[in-house]
Amino acid sequence: MLAAVCACKVNTNPNLPVAIEVILPDSARVEVTDTFRPSGQVLNGVGASLPDSLFWTSFDTTLRVVDSATGVSFGASVGIGRLQARTGNLYSNPQNVSVIPRLDSMTYADSTRQTLDFTPTDSTTDSLSDPLKIKTFATGGSASSRRVIFLPTTYPDSAAPVTLLPRDTVATFGDGTASVQVRLHPGALPDSVVITARMVKLHGDALPGSPVTFVVEIKP
Repeated sequence: MLAAVCACKVNTNPNLPVAIEVILPDSARVEVTDTFRPSGQVLNGVGASLPDSLFWTSFDTTLRVVDSATGVSFGASVGIGRLQARTGNLYSNPQNVSVIPRLDSMTYADSTRQTLDFTPTDSTTDSLSDPLKIKTFATGGSASSRRVIFLPTTYPDSAAPVTLLPRDTVATFGDGTASVQVRLHPGALPDSVVITARMVKLHGDALPGSPVTFVVEIKP
């Protein structure tokens, strides 16, 4: 959530508005074809809220205001839209809203199973699996910079822990894919490692296809 206070007048009368505070949900992002509802309040010279109503307008066709009284807007196309709130002759600064591709679903990119041959030696300190890769499907472009959470579970659980590289939470690349690798460490080898990859939509709803499950079998 982003908040901005736009001061446009200076007045010490507690009944007169001097600023508009604008609050944008979801870090000022909305998916294309989805709705977006900002909020705001009118402030007096000491920062107290006034009951004055706000009216909303958009400067761009990227983001279209469908209800000027509530600010509810529609993500019409991918890009940057600008919203402005008004009360009387007092206007907020234009606020940027990013309209991003709509994340529709996810699946695996290559295979969900692989075998990792690992023969420990005195000089062996670790071993890496091939990349475990997911891909996404989106409307309006590629779903880049979306969070993917990978969670490993070793079998049996008494085996040495594993590490996911580069980390267990990554962002999708520009083509909408993301991947991690399993790193084995010295110690009792697991028989297998099961990795689940999870994603959610912008508002936290479940994403179709999530989770994607990978299995890495360990062959000593």
